[in-house]
Amino acid sequence: MFSTDIQIRVRYAETDQMGYVYYGNYATYFEVARVEALRALGINYSELEKQGVMMPVLELKTKFIRPAKYDQILTIRISVKKMPTVRIVFDYEVFNESNELLTVAETTLVFVDAHTMKPTQTSNPVTETLNKYFTE
Repeated sequence: MFSTDIQIRVRYAETDQMGYVYYGNYATYFEVARVEALRALGINYSELEKQGVMMPVLELKTKFIRPAKYDQILTIRISVKKMPTVRIVFDYEVFNESNELLTVAETTLVFVDAHTMKPTQTSNPVTETLNKYFTE
């Protein structure tokens, strides 16, 4: 299993009238977490795309437990619990500064060949790098 934490400060523009993070902004938070998780693995997302590997989101599931609020620093724990094949599943846990669990989520992305725009099961930098987390 691979897991890493990233932090994001809630900006005023990301909140609703109650000062809570607007639910639609979580998808962006999860994208930031994914890109930073790949970066932590030594994978640059734009380089991945240049190599012909695209990763569109197939599915997003989110459960809101408590609200995140303006100016809080959120810790997003992102994990890959299963070795990816054609699909890769990212799990997220969002915590506030008091380490209270606020949100849990999951995104499923598909590895797509940029030239054919079809799903591919071929080896790519993501699966090659993650392999060591599942074989040790």
